[in-house]
Amino acid sequence: MDTREIIAAAEQFTKQELEFDPSGHDWWHVHRVRKLALELAAVEKADVFVCELASLLHDVADEKLNETKEAGLHKVRNWLTEHQVDHETVNEVMTIISTMSYNGGHNPPMDTLEGKIVQDADRLDALGAIGIARTFQYSGWKGQTIHHPERDFSNLAYRSDEKTAIYHFYEKLLELKDRLNTTHAKHLAIDRHEFMEQFLEQFYKEWDLKDA
Repeated sequence: MDTREIIAAAEQFTKQELEFDPSGHDWWHVHRVRKLALELAAVEKADVFVCELASLLHDVADEKLNETKEAGLHKVRNWLTEHQVDHETVNEVMTIISTMSYNGGHNPPMDTLEGKIVQDADRLDALGAIGIARTFQYSGWKGQTIHHPERDFSNLAYRSDEKTAIYHFYEKLLELKDRLNTTHAKHLAIDRHEFMEQFLEQFYKEWDLKDA
């Protein structure tokens, strides 16, 4: 299979796996991450094929959507092998998708330009209006409440179901702008970050019944 055939097959595979995902990691999230990754790859002069393939497959392996992280990674590696992707590319893609997660901000930096680009693309889709929408979708999927101003969640594990949607802004979303890798991604993040800050300002006004 040539690279375009592999990309087309990866797109079909991902749609089958994630098209109706209710957690905010559905096909349209993948589609946006792919477009962002291609834009960043063009600017940064990275390997477009690796960036596109990794961005298409990244959430098929997500530990939140599989029985275990290992099971998700095994599924993707098997798919790559079955589609005769060369060994070097398989290793590159698997390294990217196995280490790109935010994981409470504790994951080590990405080693390759392609990894930095796919990670940036995924993080950009967690910002702005889309990021807000996905946060509340994921929180609802997990059965979390919107906000609890009287509770301190800082001592709970990163993915604890006891946390709220609003708390997620502080443990992750507002941190992302300063954790992006590439200059172009940092530029794209500015408006998205500011929009989230404006949203939170309005949210607290309405929560406390204060006129804007």
